[in-house]
Amino acid sequence: MLITLDKRGSINLPSSLRKQLGLEAGSYLDLSVVDGGAIILNPVSIYPSIRLNEQGLEKLREARGSGTGKLPKWITEDMKHARADTD
Repeated sequence: MLITLDKRGSINLPSSLRKQLGLEAGSYLDLSVVDGGAIILNPVSIYPSIRLNEQGLEKLREARGSGTGKLPKWITEDMKHARADTD
């Protein structure tokens, strides 16, 4: 399959290939270059993560105990695994 670079260095993947790989606008691809100069693109998924310091964790504990409001499911799942970032 022959494709061209535009003046910004971008490439366009044909729609048939995007459909075959399940790619859509906003999809992420990991690019690697192997010996000989071959370029490999691998689709990847990006998941949001939250990192809090001790002060942030304390505010989170307070919020959990307040019983007010309802957070989106993705953030409540992330909060179950929250810990202090000591790095």
